[in-house]
Amino acid sequence: MNKRHRPRRSVLYMPGSNARALDKSRTLPSDGLIFDLEDAVAPDAKVTARNQVMQAYEVGGYGEREILIRTNGLNTPWGYDDLVAVASVGASAVLLPKVESAEMVRQAESVLLSHGAPSDLAIWCMMETPRAMLHAEEIADASPRLGGLVMGTSDLAKDLQAQHTAMRLPLITSLGLCMLAARAARIAILDGVYLDLNDHEGFVDSCRQGAELGFDGKTLIHPKQIEAANEVFAPSDEEVELSRRIIEAYAAAEAEGRGVVVVDGKLIERLHVDHAERVVALAEAIRR
Repeated sequence: MNKRHRPRRSVLYMPGSNARALDKSRTLPSDGLIFDLEDAVAPDAKVTARNQVMQAYEVGGYGEREILIRTNGLNTPWGYDDLVAVASVGASAVLLPKVESAEMVRQAESVLLSHGAPSDLAIWCMMETPRAMLHAEEIADASPRLGGLVMGTSDLAKDLQAQHTAMRLPLITSLGLCMLAARAARIAILDGVYLDLNDHEGFVDSCRQGAELGFDGKTLIHPKQIEAANEVFAPSDEEVELSRRIIEAYAAAEAEGRGVVVVDGKLIERLHVDHAERVVALAEAIRR
């Protein structure tokens, strides 16, 4: 699958210490999974969680889902061994927690390389501290392996001493800085989680805001959130149909040597065609 057009509408955190959850996740309609060895795992269960995640991935059965494994930090007793394990298991990516500098990325990459990590193992970074926001550009450019950024909005709000509001105004600056860094580096970026599982309407609104801001998808904490995220972050049928017409009209104009293309009364330029091609490729990837 083309990584640029890989669907990432819904990416669900799964605690590595819960073997039943790891098994169930094979049947869930999420685009991606984050097998978590960090926040979701108690200290006395870290080693067990690592072993269970490695075993689950080796058994397979996850289809084309993108699998990220969130390790513990290198400044913890478990981080180094987590990276060593991920280097050889064959996951899509390692997700580094609490990244605050390019050097933290390069340190982790050095461990991965020294233990035989394949060239297609991507590195993703959790962006969840004020310092990470200030260094977002250097983090996004830290390595050719960088595949994406994941917003850790719960930890970020805590460190900012900010409130969780419906429109997330206290976090808008941080979301924007990371969005700019990700798009400048041409990597993916996922929105943070929504914590109130009983507030479906609020969750949908949060997804819509994330989509409007440009996020590729949303990280989730429960399977019940998958359907809404998949719907909101997918192009609508109308958008796909319009995109196909834009592509066809532009191609016809080029073949006829015409310099002006108009679709539904609107002037079409190459930038509109680029967007249309992305929409169609994403829709086809979702369908598959």
